[in-house]
Amino acid sequence: MSERTNGRRGALPPGVSHSSDLQKRFREFNYLSEEGLSTAVFLALKLGRPLFLEGDAGVGKTEVAKVISGMLDTPLIRLQCYEGIDVYQAVYEWDYARQLLHIRAAEAFGREDGEKVERDLYSREYLISRPLLQSLEYRGEYPPVLLIDEVDRADDEFEAFLLEILSDFSVTIPELGTVKAERPPIVIITSNRTREVHDALKRRCLYFWIEHPEFEREVEIVRAKVPGASEELSRQAAAVVQELRSMDLYKPPGIAETLDWTEALVALGAKRLDERLVEATLGSVVKYREDQQRVKAPGIEKLLARVDAGGWGFIEAGS
Repeated sequence: MSERTNGRRGALPPGVSHSSDLQKRFREFNYLSEEGLSTAVFLALKLGRPLFLEGDAGVGKTEVAKVISGMLDTPLIRLQCYEGIDVYQAVYEWDYARQLLHIRAAEAFGREDGEKVERDLYSREYLISRPLLQSLEYRGEYPPVLLIDEVDRADDEFEAFLLEILSDFSVTIPELGTVKAERPPIVIITSNRTREVHDALKRRCLYFWIEHPEFEREVEIVRAKVPGASEELSRQAAAVVQELRSMDLYKPPGIAETLDWTEALVALGAKRLDERLVEATLGSVVKYREDQQRVKAPGIEKLLARVDAGGWGFIEAGS
């Protein structure tokens, strides 16, 4: 049996035999990953292990799943977690409206075989597959990417349920029996660490913490994602965001906010930053009122002065 079809192993993109190959493939999808992240993803794909990604909001955790889906040309199935999520939102539920119509149709046509009507009600035709079941049922050359997003928003009971799913990649539907994946999905779990996720779930996974990018890497990301931005504007925007992260903000901006802000600046025709432009567009990068007040309190000109004195080098690079 080949590695690519051997149970839980070998869901690697064509031409990828090492983590450095994967890092290059990530670049093709405009995702500039560090070596540690590309190694973690490589091992998760090669060993068939779930990958648990943690980090502040906006550092690119969800994007990793999207890139893997694109590299393998396989579906991305996303389960967005939230407080109170349960099996019916995550795995399956019955289509009660259609079942009711079926009952009424049976009554209208005078069907007397009530037992058969009941069996029909709980056939596959009336089952609505939610993300977890969709990922188990998928049949294709490569398994799908199952993104369990922001698992820290779910409760302890749902975590325990996920442990069961990740143990053997099967689920039992009482009326239909057990559904087991032919090939387990590629599982990416993300957390913004709004609460601690139980150790039992993390032990099932490989783990990687995604940091905010350093200055030069952030500039490179901006160049790749917002090609319309000038060199000077890209460096200035990245430098200001680096400075904002050093402040005591409730929600420091992530790379997603850097990109949002740069796109907004380009849309306004900006070539470089000044005090007026930063103040007018601050809502694109600092998205909490209290944080905006904290940034504005000492004055935007002082923020730019700190950036200018911070050794980021954007003036020299842009001159």
